[in-house]
Amino acid sequence: MSFIHDDFLLQTKTARRLYHQYAAPQPILDYHNHLPPEDIASDRRFNNLFEIWLEGDHYKWRAMRANGVEEKYCTGGADPYDKFLAWAKTVPHTVRNPLYHWTHLELQRYFGIHDLLDEKTAPKIWEQANALLATPEFSTQGILAKFRVAALCTTDDPADDLAAHQVLAKSGIATKVFPAFRPDKALAVNDSQGFNAWVSRLEAASGVSIGSLSEFLDALDQRHAFFHSLGGRLSDHGLAYCYADFPSEADAAAIFDRVRAGQTAGADDHARFASHMMLFFGRLDSQRGWTKQLHLGALRNVSTRGTTGLGPDKGFDSIGDWPQSAALGAYLDRLQQEDALPKMILYNNNPVDNYPFATMIGNFQDGSIPGKMQFGSGWWYLDTKEGIEWQLNALSSVGLLSRFIGMLTDSRSFMSYPRHEYFRRVLCNLIGRDIENGEIPDDDELVGPMIENICYGNVRRYLGLEISEEPRS
Repeated sequence: MSFIHDDFLLQTKTARRLYHQYAAPQPILDYHNHLPPEDIASDRRFNNLFEIWLEGDHYKWRAMRANGVEEKYCTGGADPYDKFLAWAKTVPHTVRNPLYHWTHLELQRYFGIHDLLDEKTAPKIWEQANALLATPEFSTQGILAKFRVAALCTTDDPADDLAAHQVLAKSGIATKVFPAFRPDKALAVNDSQGFNAWVSRLEAASGVSIGSLSEFLDALDQRHAFFHSLGGRLSDHGLAYCYADFPSEADAAAIFDRVRAGQTAGADDHARFASHMMLFFGRLDSQRGWTKQLHLGALRNVSTRGTTGLGPDKGFDSIGDWPQSAALGAYLDRLQQEDALPKMILYNNNPVDNYPFATMIGNFQDGSIPGKMQFGSGWWYLDTKEGIEWQLNALSSVGLLSRFIGMLTDSRSFMSYPRHEYFRRVLCNLIGRDIENGEIPDDDELVGPMIENICYGNVRRYLGLEISEEPRS
């Protein structure tokens, strides 16, 4: 039997029935990822397995460095095949790391390759995969069709021109592709040079001359509306922790003016300005009926040498250990007091925050829609089998698992769509085990629709994206 077989991760008869009958048939709605929209609009074809699989994957780079692989084979200028071979040599050492599962799941689902990847099998796998990549089925749009991706949401800066999204909106591609609004740079007054350069880009994109805080907010509102016109219904913020030191409008304007004059904000002023901006962004999302995503708890760019030499997003980030609950609660409460609390998804990067986040959402459910406040799926270091189970267990214990909106890839790679299958198998294994233990009724009319909804139905209804495909069972 192949390592990745039909019942992979499904340890009971009930788990197997739930997965194959209810989870596997569902389409995918990948509502948060970092795929380049330009690659989709141009229907990019990949020249080799390195380009589609290793080109931007910091998960793999971290494992390779830990295995003693030189940087030239990770992010450097080595030949693509040599980089692939360095990864192949590393794979046997990733046993019990989810990379081992993902690697072989991806090889099989994309290319029908059942061999275990190592130094000996690498040449054959390289040739077999590259031959398939040369066919139309393996263009970016072909891949999205192959995995039945009904819709996806990329991650886009407010200053981006969204040219690729404009092309996609007019195209006949079956997968709907929407922008998601990621305004992290609007908070970064702790770097006056970088902030002012970004404001110049925002001016160009919005057509608004920005000489004051009010004009800055007008420009951001204009861009938010433009995202909306292209079908965007989600925003996203990557923060170490929530900001909840709310200044007056005059104080925020004074901070803005000083930074525009070239004075970098100190830590206190940065926190106050960021707090002001996060309230503004919450109001925008609420006004337009959007969903706000908060990704909290990553400690980024820890290695000075690595980050300075290679740049951000190269695998030098960790789990942070900041207190989260008080500031998060204060932020959500302030928006709710203003009747400006949008639908919201909270993601944590530290497992210690599982129960704080799972209980926090319950404070702000208001009966307006099912699951208005969501405890997001396992993210980054927690998108492992164990991390997924932790998140599901915490949400089940103190909230409504049946209203959960499920998994996303959070990936820069077009090879990541089996992550949804991985999640669905873990979910069905968990529920199947509970049924066989007598903790949940063995009733498909009760459990089957719940599985379908967690995999697709809930998120389709929750986000309100303009897509037509119905879940299939």
